[in-house]
Amino acid sequence: MSICFAEDNFSLIAPRATDLMYKPFNIGSKFRIVPPDTPPSTEDRIDLIMQRGAFGSGEHETTESCLEYMTELPCIKGANILDLGSGTGILAIAALKLGAAHAICVDIEPQAVATAYGNCRLNHLETQVTHVTGTLETVMETDFDIILANIYGDILLDLAPAVVAKIMPGGVLLLSGILWEHNFYVRQAYEKRGCRLVSNRMLDEFSTVLMQKG
Repeated sequence: MSICFAEDNFSLIAPRATDLMYKPFNIGSKFRIVPPDTPPSTEDRIDLIMQRGAFGSGEHETTESCLEYMTELPCIKGANILDLGSGTGILAIAALKLGAAHAICVDIEPQAVATAYGNCRLNHLETQVTHVTGTLETVMETDFDIILANIYGDILLDLAPAVVAKIMPGGVLLLSGILWEHNFYVRQAYEKRGCRLVSNRMLDEFSTVLMQKG
């Protein structure tokens, strides 16, 4: 089901001011991760305002890899996005700042959903995002232009039929959080369901796979 937060309710789950403070840092070629109330970038970077908390602020190698891929996707303009296992909401926020039209963020953890909502509000994107607590089955919408899934490879394997069913023909799947040993099996699972491999990037421990549905 979709959820939203009233102003008073959000204040109950918002992190303390001391939890928000960290130094801005660049990620990828186009983005800068910043805490709230940071002056805008003067280096022609896109600021992603992220509160520091249990779900991090975007430092992981798989997040950076996804952000790099997203800057290279011309189809992101006007796209309808599903961010599966959205965590902080950073990928959906980045997609919207790159020109996507709307995003659905879904996560099984209520605290993650609350964090994503707060980050979307900090970035003034709350009207372009629907937040869902639950699993992929909870999302009723289909025909997404892009599905972002930075989750574990074994979960991507289990969800392959359902994920492919949610994306429109020609749509793009950006799958990350995949350990090296799961990489081949994830690619194979999605190829068997009519997706073609566009790019496969091996990171230090994990990997990111870009695929397109036929």
